[in-house]
Amino acid sequence: MTGANAYTSIQKQAVQRVEMDLEQYLPLVKRIAYHLKGRLPDSVFVEDLIQSGIIGLIEAMQKFSPDQGASFETYAGIRIRGAMLDEIRKGDWTPRSVHRKSREVSEAISRVEARNGREAKDDEIAMEMGISVMEYHAILQDTNSAQLLSIDEPDHEELAEERMVGSLMTPFAELAENGFQEALAREIMALPEKEKLVMALYYDEELNLKEIGEVLDVSESRVSQIHSQAIKRLRSRLADWM
Repeated sequence: MTGANAYTSIQKQAVQRVEMDLEQYLPLVKRIAYHLKGRLPDSVFVEDLIQSGIIGLIEAMQKFSPDQGASFETYAGIRIRGAMLDEIRKGDWTPRSVHRKSREVSEAISRVEARNGREAKDDEIAMEMGISVMEYHAILQDTNSAQLLSIDEPDHEELAEERMVGSLMTPFAELAENGFQEALAREIMALPEKEKLVMALYYDEELNLKEIGEVLDVSESRVSQIHSQAIKRLRSRLADWM
């Protein structure tokens, strides 16, 4: 076999290995895509998420090192999910007005809870904002889709390269990260019972809004409102960390 033929043979073998790895982990890409899709508006297509996820998978195959302290599937899952979220961010399907209203709700919750020394109720938040409870619930519904890229979604590059491995973080950065996680866990436990349950089912059990509605025997839109309010309550209480 000549040098050129040998090189071509090596190339073919490398391509075949990549194709085999892609086929092996394609179900992981699809699983993450469909899970995210359950949290997104109709304007985001699962096929687009899968395409982005495959790019993330290829990046994971290129950058993974066994000495990072995590399995390839764990590392790949972070890369795949991160690539999908990056694509959603680029699409910028959330209007600025939605982000502004979300901040206004968090600020209203913070003021009410600081004034009353207890959790803010729907009617109190609405009154603080100068709107009706129905209008307040509509804002929660409108802003819930934007929560995907909120408190539980740090940049995937940072997560993959620093947070997951830890070796690149300074001692102060690690302390701050641990402090935030402890504060977040503490505030989640302090949420009203229904909000805490929705958060557990959504993030721990990975149920989508429709499935949570079936568990709680409420509508999907009501679950969306509860989830949105929980996120905004957490944002208001963790303002110093944000």
